[in-house]
Amino acid sequence: MQIGIFTSVFERTNLARRLEAVRQLGLNCVQFDLSSAGVASLPDRVEPEFCDHIHAAFSAQGVRMSAINGTFNMIHPDLNARREGLQRLHELALNCERLGTSLITLCTGSRDPQSMWRRHPDNDAPDAWNDLLHTMEEALTRTEETGVTLAFEPEVSNTVDSARKARLLLDTLQSPRLKVVMDGANIFHTGELPQMRAILTEAIDLLGPDIALAHAKDLDHDGDAGHLAAGTGLLDYPLYLSLLRRAGFTGPIILHGLSEAQAPDSVAFLRSLLLHAS
Repeated sequence: MQIGIFTSVFERTNLARRLEAVRQLGLNCVQFDLSSAGVASLPDRVEPEFCDHIHAAFSAQGVRMSAINGTFNMIHPDLNARREGLQRLHELALNCERLGTSLITLCTGSRDPQSMWRRHPDNDAPDAWNDLLHTMEEALTRTEETGVTLAFEPEVSNTVDSARKARLLLDTLQSPRLKVVMDGANIFHTGELPQMRAILTEAIDLLGPDIALAHAKDLDHDGDAGHLAAGTGLLDYPLYLSLLRRAGFTGPIILHGLSEAQAPDSVAFLRSLLLHAS
């Protein structure tokens, strides 16, 4: 596993300086957000020259773009909002090769009209699941020509709020281009933290072959709680990493949910665990 970080962790005046900060941490891969280059995370138009500028900045620093954010609310109650998200996702996918990545991360969304990451009681309704299936299937169809992989993240506040639902989504759509972002801090519903070992084990057993990217942050309680720097909370990191390794995951593990000041300690924490992991 290689340690990486979100580019958005670093506040800099331009992308080159953000990537320089990544290298100064001794890292060489990131999860990228277009906002780190001064535009919207999911713009309606991505100019080829702009992509070339970004690719050149990455090459100059020797940093790899492991994934790019393509999140939009896939079950937004407004159909037009979902359609707009799909169109913007298509535009992003068309430019991924030029940008230097083949993996786009997604959020399965919420019925909350203001935030795709805020829990809503209607997330569990059958029509929300049906909307997700339709939107995800459309996303796969629209991006097929580009060959990109789409990776969604199970999160307690979203319609896919567990590993079991993630497995169901994968098995229903059966696309080799649909994968998972695994974040051990995002899958504990209220009251489930005492079952950490069982829940983490089940999640990675169910999803292991389909994990394209892993996240590293921490939590101090269950529910919507995974917003702490890795190594500062209650997540059983030795277990988490050993389960990923046992599942055959060798990809990037990306730090986020932390400040730049916390980054060196979290990098050191992960490095030590990976060095001694069995």
